[in-house]
Amino acid sequence: MTGVGLREVVGVRGFRLLLSTRLSGQFGDGLLQASLATFVLFSPEREPTATRVALAFAILLLPYSLIGPFAGVLIDRWWRRTILVRANLLRGLLLVGLAAIVAAGRDDAVLAVAVLVVLGVNRFILASLSASLPHVVADRHLVTANAIAPTAGTVASVLGGLVGVGVRSLVGGGDHGSVVVLGFALAAYVVASIVAARLAGPELGPDEGVVPETVRGVARGMVEGLRHLRERRPAARAIGLVMVHRVAFGVAIALAVLQVRGLLHPEDPEAAIGALTLALGAAGLGAFAGAVATPVAARRLGAVRWSVLALVSGVSLGALGLAAGSLAGLVAGAALIGFGGQATKVCSDSIVQEDVDDDRRGRVFSLYDVGVNVALVLGLTAAAFAAPSDGVAPAVAAWTVALVVIGGWWALTAERRDPAASYALVPDALGSDGGGTRVEPHTPDTEGRQP
Repeated sequence: MTGVGLREVVGVRGFRLLLSTRLSGQFGDGLLQASLATFVLFSPEREPTATRVALAFAILLLPYSLIGPFAGVLIDRWWRRTILVRANLLRGLLLVGLAAIVAAGRDDAVLAVAVLVVLGVNRFILASLSASLPHVVADRHLVTANAIAPTAGTVASVLGGLVGVGVRSLVGGGDHGSVVVLGFALAAYVVASIVAARLAGPELGPDEGVVPETVRGVARGMVEGLRHLRERRPAARAIGLVMVHRVAFGVAIALAVLQVRGLLHPEDPEAAIGALTLALGAAGLGAFAGAVATPVAARRLGAVRWSVLALVSGVSLGALGLAAGSLAGLVAGAALIGFGGQATKVCSDSIVQEDVDDDRRGRVFSLYDVGVNVALVLGLTAAAFAAPSDGVAPAVAAWTVALVVIGGWWALTAERRDPAASYALVPDALGSDGGGTRVEPHTPDTEGRQP
């Protein structure tokens, strides 16, 4: 991520504004998640049973699955800049109602519905950010841009979580502290909206402009997105590899929550929050390291081979740390799994952005989000119910490693049969220092590929 490629990406005004919108919005997401996690899982009167852990995270993630396909079709029909401005304002307003529910101490279905609505709006924003990136960055710099933007967003989300935990502690903790953190999240969303408003109306696409949309059209668009993805096999495989990681990541989250509450700090919820925060921070640092290493490593090894190597090694070593049942193992495991996941996602995002037509990119990225979040929920649920209450589960760690190894073998085998040759990473011709990368088109004999 050094050299001409990085300078040219960061030097683009549209990219800087898009990145700033992502950073402020995902910082708010971290604050929101910290508030809800501390409210539901880390209050003394709310013991985190396996059922509660699975349900809490399912509520946080299901909106990505339920609303994502519809969001994808609409962001291929609406100005994406308008979505970023209005959706950030809308979720800020919705946080007012959510804060009132938290202040009342409600952790039942009312809270679940409120969270589903708030995070449902979030689908429009994240999918719009991904679909907009190729409009502000040249194709040859997409890998570098994908190494910067989503990774920086992940780091911002982790920082938001850390700040949320700190703010909650400073104001006395409890439900009152969670409400205060939600107030900070609201401010972050307003900032994101203001930054997005500085972009030009048509600057982020879609290329074909704005067209009216009906409910039937939305459903038809979802089907078209699936068909388009079926025709673009490199993109479909890239998404599948990220889904494999998300299952492993879901397992890691569930084991981490159970360990910090059931093993490391069973009588001290605040200390448990601190331990989990440390693990999340390590995961963020691992993700950052994965993003830094990926442009050069992917250019040398190939995007798919590097993805598989980082994924299998990161999750396998990380699972050993999680199976140790110690804070050091938890932190090390989180960092390694974060590294493997981010390296995989940077490559996969770049392949999908190049493989998919712009007028279908929004719905494909939304389907992408649906897939990875369903995988995350599956991993969370399986681990929450299969692991003991203290979260020390060598058998769960073992089958997680087996899943990742099988997924890596599948990706490499399919790549040899049907190579993603038209998305091979090669040195950027604009620079002699090898700092940039570009996507070099080839013409493989691939059935079903549209011209």
